[in-house]
Amino acid sequence: MLVYRLTASFPDHEIYGLTSQLRRAAVSVPSNIAEGHSRSATKDLIRFVNIAKGSLAEIETQLIIAKRLGYGDSTLIDNILTMSDEESRMLSGYRRSLKSKL
Repeated sequence: MLVYRLTASFPDHEIYGLTSQLRRAAVSVPSNIAEGHSRSATKDLIRFVNIAKGSLAEIETQLIIAKRLGYGDSTLIDNILTMSDEESRMLSGYRRSLKSKL
């Protein structure tokens, strides 16, 4: 995961701050989608997709903070932000598709 590669270069004093927050949020996105798929109701899946989108928003915010603080490679941060934006759009489309089935 790119977030893990990026945060490996963050200062040691951020291990319990931005590093931890970013890594948890990055793991949360696919974990919530997987958990939603394990549920039997479409409404539950939609709820977990929404949670995954929230985690993506956290990632974006934390990456902007890291960039402003001068942590990590700014090109890598920009690449992750671009990927996050694309993933957010895909999740929005997936959510719309699921809602149309209700």
